[in-house]
Amino acid sequence: MEYTTKPAAHPQWMTTVLRWAGIYNMIWGTWVVLFPQMFFAWIDLPPINYPAVWQSVGMIVGVYGLGYYLASYNPYRDWIIVLVGFLGKVFGPIGFLGYAWMGWLPWHFGWVNVTNDLIWLVPFALILYGAFRHHQNTGNPAHQTLSDALQHFADQHGTTLSALSHQKPVFLVFLRHFGCTFCREAVADLRQQQTALAARGVQLAFAHMGTEAQAKAFFKAYEMDAYPRFSDPACVLYEAFDLQRATFGQAFGWQAWWRGLQVGLWQGKGVGLPVGDGFRMPGIFVIDKGIVVKEYRHRHVAERPDYQDFCTLDTPAPTLAAVATKEL
Repeated sequence: MEYTTKPAAHPQWMTTVLRWAGIYNMIWGTWVVLFPQMFFAWIDLPPINYPAVWQSVGMIVGVYGLGYYLASYNPYRDWIIVLVGFLGKVFGPIGFLGYAWMGWLPWHFGWVNVTNDLIWLVPFALILYGAFRHHQNTGNPAHQTLSDALQHFADQHGTTLSALSHQKPVFLVFLRHFGCTFCREAVADLRQQQTALAARGVQLAFAHMGTEAQAKAFFKAYEMDAYPRFSDPACVLYEAFDLQRATFGQAFGWQAWWRGLQVGLWQGKGVGLPVGDGFRMPGIFVIDKGIVVKEYRHRHVAERPDYQDFCTLDTPAPTLAAVATKEL
């Protein structure tokens, strides 16, 4: 079975913006590395005591420039590079304002934020929005009914979902892409709760968008590689369970940003390159003898369901508002 996707056809202005941003960053970074004191002389500040620190900033900016230039060839495919750059251009000026307000930097130091950050914010935001719309409209995978999908998809041992669900109820967790910090949080939560889930009489299993080789390495890092897992790079199984692509608010709303900082930074889960459809929504289901008896589709990408409550099989099937969630 073959699955095709629509080729990325981005506007030419996106290529132009990213190439100019790349050239500017590489020139600025090279200038700072070679002449670290020159900028401070221009704005009438005393020479810095540790020019190597400023040179390191120049090196980082120059590397960003190389990334922008490479992303210019296909901004829709390499949107993650644009996103990282956009975040830097948001948080850089915010950091400057904080230091200037406390008196640690003079206000005219902020000119560097104008050329390095502020003038690129709007075009970078438009590129990201364009990439989001493109991935929302990428061609649908080949459709399968839920019954067909249960019969068709097999785990790493060759057991189909249907057959597995006839052995005992299957608690099937649809993950986001492996680079997602919330995907990592979910697997870490399930590792801690695996004994409690087993006591509820369910067989934990995962659906993911990576290859089997990628999944084996990912789950092994969490000591969860013994559980059944179903590889679905084309998202056919996701579609059969009606797990759609995220809206802009679901993917980039305040919950995603706030919990992303908590989970990715403060809790150390980190982030990685997307392995799979970065906009596909997750969900959790209980399947018993080939029938879905419980279902829950996340309201936003950062949602953290109460898995043990969901797997209590003598409770009624939950609605979207009924599942207890733990949004820290």
